[in-house]
Amino acid sequence: MRSFLPAAALLMLIPAGAQAQSVATAPIAGTRLEISARGEVKRVPDIATISAGVVTQAVDARTALSDNSARMTRVVAALRKAGVAERDLSTAQISLSPQYRYADNQPPVITGYQASNSVSVRFRDISASGAILDALVAQGANQINGPALSIDKPEAALDEARLSAMAAARSRAALYARAAGLTVRRIVAISESADEQSRPYPVMMRAMSADAAAKTEVLPGEQSVGVTVAVTFELG
Repeated sequence: MRSFLPAAALLMLIPAGAQAQSVATAPIAGTRLEISARGEVKRVPDIATISAGVVTQAVDARTALSDNSARMTRVVAALRKAGVAERDLSTAQISLSPQYRYADNQPPVITGYQASNSVSVRFRDISASGAILDALVAQGANQINGPALSIDKPEAALDEARLSAMAAARSRAALYARAAGLTVRRIVAISESADEQSRPYPVMMRAMSADAAAKTEVLPGEQSVGVTVAVTFELG
């Protein structure tokens, strides 16, 4: 005697993975159109990240490292005094390496040692970063790299760029459809890729007055926040 199970009961007996695999995207009945469109907005960066450090040299390794540590302590103290938060300070690199003298047909001879120590500093007030860098140099910093300018919270700008990209994709799809004597039926798939958020800018210098020393100024300018979307449409 045969026994029959309802279709719903049979579906329950199928492993979950098999159920997922059996669900397929509805095929495109009309014409397939793939559009790539970019949306972009401009924002003024509000974060500057700079590497500041001290390089020292001495005849022996211990003196080179000791002198370096003393000067770096003053540099970090100046950063804290300027109001840079602990969360915005991190050690970037510490190194100690021998210095050599080379001569023809002779093995290299160690003539001294070079110590290097640098910290990564994040400035949340870009307008004040130049003055702080000048203060660091006064305290012994002799190696500065950066800044890398970025936007602290880019989510709202990215959403605006997404809307712009989708609007461009839809407009372009409608244009192609009209040119082909078709209409846009539906969107089949959407994917996106966002731009890299920050890029380095050089530290700018300007003379404040003829009788004053030149002071460092960081110019934020504007940055592009962009998103590229790939959209697949069905035309009919």
